[in-house]
Amino acid sequence: MRNLLKNDWTLFVIALVVSVLTAILTFTNANAVLTFLVSAVALAILAVVVGEATEQLGNYMGPGATGIVQSAIGNLPELFVSFFALQAGLVTVVQSALVGSILANSLLVLGLAFFFGGRKHGTQKFQSETPRVIVILMVLAVSALVVPTLAHTMHTPAAAHEETLSIASAIVLLVVFFASIPFSLQSSTPEIVHPQTHQEKPWSILRIIAVLAIAGISAALVSDWFVKALEPAIAALHISQAFAGLVVVAIAGNAVENVVGIQLALKNKPDFAISVILNSSLQVALALTPILILLSFFFSPVALTLVLPPLLVVSLALTAILSALIVYDGESNWLEGLALIGLYIMIAVSFWWG
Repeated sequence: MRNLLKNDWTLFVIALVVSVLTAILTFTNANAVLTFLVSAVALAILAVVVGEATEQLGNYMGPGATGIVQSAIGNLPELFVSFFALQAGLVTVVQSALVGSILANSLLVLGLAFFFGGRKHGTQKFQSETPRVIVILMVLAVSALVVPTLAHTMHTPAAAHEETLSIASAIVLLVVFFASIPFSLQSSTPEIVHPQTHQEKPWSILRIIAVLAIAGISAALVSDWFVKALEPAIAALHISQAFAGLVVVAIAGNAVENVVGIQLALKNKPDFAISVILNSSLQVALALTPILILLSFFFSPVALTLVLPPLLVVSLALTAILSALIVYDGESNWLEGLALIGLYIMIAVSFWWG
């Protein structure tokens, strides 16, 4: 057990060291591509640390509560990154990153979790009640997100009031989000996830909270530095801004969920894996997006609205429908995971050229 603790703390220290290195590279105006790569490594290591702490949190909380807490911490980088981008007037980048976060979690990460979990353990079964509610809320959230775009595209009378319509949609989404929290907590039956061997000892709740807090704050700071290096890095690497926002920024901002969800599926804990992954997408749609819309009217030179490019709207709709169909039966396998990954790749490629 002493060796295990040593390894845990060693990884935690490495994550902090790489985060500090990212800060040094940022404030010394080092090569943008180097800063970009180092910050990406820092995010990945921090994600592993948060993943371990989240798994330990499952010893004290049920899948629903664990998913909510972890997803909130995991979405902190996106909140900071998007807020700073809005202050810089990068509305298109923020819109692409928010949609990309939903796509990355609901398609790529969920697909990878199903694929690797299915390859290792065969068909995995999970309690489908909570996932069904999450995907239904996700379909409703996506519907609210696309209404302003439809009003604008179809030239309805509401098209002249897209900011007001976006604010109204944001308020509705926030109300639904806060109403969904008690249900998620009540629908998850707390259970003890016993250690896999007699040598493993669960972390104390104080240690879990401390690790999650420090790693979450560090991930937020590193994500900000990551985005600062992103624009010159994509210019040097010849990547389009649309692809960078939809794929690169979204995946980096969701690095925590990326690692956590796959780790839990590999350890044959599909209930926790699905709760973490889908709750992250739901929080982006129901909480993060409306919060940023409201903040943009007070702290941003350009207001953030829900009028999106048509391809983003179609991608959101396809994602919500496919995710709902796949999780509805309470079973997952590697082929379903491959289907989700395939759809994500097709969408990502369509934005490669801008």
